[in-house]
Amino acid sequence: MKQDFLAITDLNAEEIYGIFDLCKELKEKTRKRVEHHLLSGYSLAMIFAKPSARTRISFETGIFQLGGTALYLAPGDIGIGKREAVKDIAQVISRYNDLIMARLFAHSDIEELAKYSRVPVINGLTDYNHPCQIMADAFTILEHLGKIEKLKISYIGDGNNVANSWINFASRIPIHLVICTPPKYEPDTATVKRARDTKISNIEILTDPKEAAKNADVLYTDVWASMGQEAETEKRKKIFQPYQLNSSLVKLAKSGVKILHCLPAHRGDEITDEVLDGPHSIVFDEAENRMHVQKAIMVKLATNMK
Repeated sequence: MKQDFLAITDLNAEEIYGIFDLCKELKEKTRKRVEHHLLSGYSLAMIFAKPSARTRISFETGIFQLGGTALYLAPGDIGIGKREAVKDIAQVISRYNDLIMARLFAHSDIEELAKYSRVPVINGLTDYNHPCQIMADAFTILEHLGKIEKLKISYIGDGNNVANSWINFASRIPIHLVICTPPKYEPDTATVKRARDTKISNIEILTDPKEAAKNADVLYTDVWASMGQEAETEKRKKIFQPYQLNSSLVKLAKSGVKILHCLPAHRGDEITDEVLDGPHSIVFDEAENRMHVQKAIMVKLATNMK
């Protein structure tokens, strides 16, 4: 039976750590230029309704390093859900390719894509969540701090798809997760409830960024206006200004705090140059790890590895 990766909740804790173990192995082989063609002859169809540099580069380079090939389908190539029904696209593409990665707007579209696809579907991002990003984030924290369980991870900014994915992660791995947003910009309430009901993690939803930053092991932020929210940019800048990740907030965290941002960063808005380029930042390690963790996910799904 095929398995898809549409959300962190598609995995259990053992599977998450299994991906991290394989990711570590593949990263080391990549660094040493040791061939690891685990997906030789496989093809990956990449469907983009939302464009992205990192997502395309990391998946396309990753499948190439695994010995496979990638097909890039730009927003205008398909018009998924508009020019052609999602279920039709799913049934056609999955007869041509071994894996599908999709970066879409509506989460319901990727769920429908997976429902009708014969092959595994990987969520490259939807308006609801961004699971590959959070897997890369968690792996990066593990690399730098030696563990992730029980750490205080404070996300400060918009309650967007990244925030929702961290909440899903907290329903699988025990952490102290703080999501700090302005009032009315909180993450999805149903997602918070489901995660809290598991009683696996301590999940706090706050509005005070100073309280959120206090004694944090990890500070995380993201853009204040996501793709599709450009008309709200100026309004959001005024509302979110107190939530900027700057040196004042960093000083409230633990002395060895690590800084994360999923990129692209709007320097001077949600994060300052001083913090993004500073000694606590592991942002570009995080960006690199997108490729390594996605390679591990592709291998696991394509070969049904446990």
